[in-house]
Amino acid sequence: MGRKQDEYRYRPVLFFVCAYFFTWVFWIPAIYATKDIAAVLMLLGLIAPAAVSTVFVLASGCDRLKQDLKSKITGIYKVKWLNVLAAVLVFALIIVCSILLSLLFGQSLSQFSFTEDFSFTGVGIGTAFVTITLASVIEEVGWKGYCEDSVGQYMNWFMESLIFGVLWSLWHLPLIFIEGTYQAGLMTSPLYVINFFISGIPMGYIITWVYLVSDRSILACMIFHLFVNFMQEKIAMTPETKCVETIVVLAATVIIVLCNRKMFFETDHVGRLLETRFGEDEQ
Repeated sequence: MGRKQDEYRYRPVLFFVCAYFFTWVFWIPAIYATKDIAAVLMLLGLIAPAAVSTVFVLASGCDRLKQDLKSKITGIYKVKWLNVLAAVLVFALIIVCSILLSLLFGQSLSQFSFTEDFSFTGVGIGTAFVTITLASVIEEVGWKGYCEDSVGQYMNWFMESLIFGVLWSLWHLPLIFIEGTYQAGLMTSPLYVINFFISGIPMGYIITWVYLVSDRSILACMIFHLFVNFMQEKIAMTPETKCVETIVVLAATVIIVLCNRKMFFETDHVGRLLETRFGEDEQ
């Protein structure tokens, strides 16, 4: 028999230390490696949080935690498809508003078009589309498989989203030095780099919202994450407009939090997360 839920203690600090270490131990050498070797190192670093998350769950000795991970990944029944569609439409609206606002700063309406290519090469992992698909799928297994729950077990989801947004954003840091990555392409201006890291914080709230309204479904987050990555790459927004976009994302985050106050500020789940159901009834 597995240990009871109240006998299992989530270890968020240890998780983040391991996730950072096993990612950066591959990504930092990739800065100096040849393209082919860097491709392998990049992929290993990308997989690291998902691997760490899976090890934490399997080594927990808690049958309920293991079953929870399985249902979050494979439980299509958990996905609230209308809510996922709403999240996708919200992000599409964010892009539209960002482009329209950018006109005030001299940007062009031609941004309402698709780019011919991706802004990065895929660093040898495959095509850029394959890269963003892998990133969307693998990252969510890591961050939603154990990470967010490990923090949410001890506090409300508003504070959890803030902590996750900051740490998830900083996790990307080595990528700005690896040739061929999207982040490295931002190095033309310090403003673009700073904006990238700041933008991850409000996005942490939005993806937590997607996660919770589908009863902690990883599949729902994968779909949303893939859409965000694709739109960020294929819509012809300028780097300046992406700075404007961060402000619009922040405004959207405030609205989402205010409309879901109970979800973000309740503490009924604290200490008993695996026993708590989330979704529309929690909004």
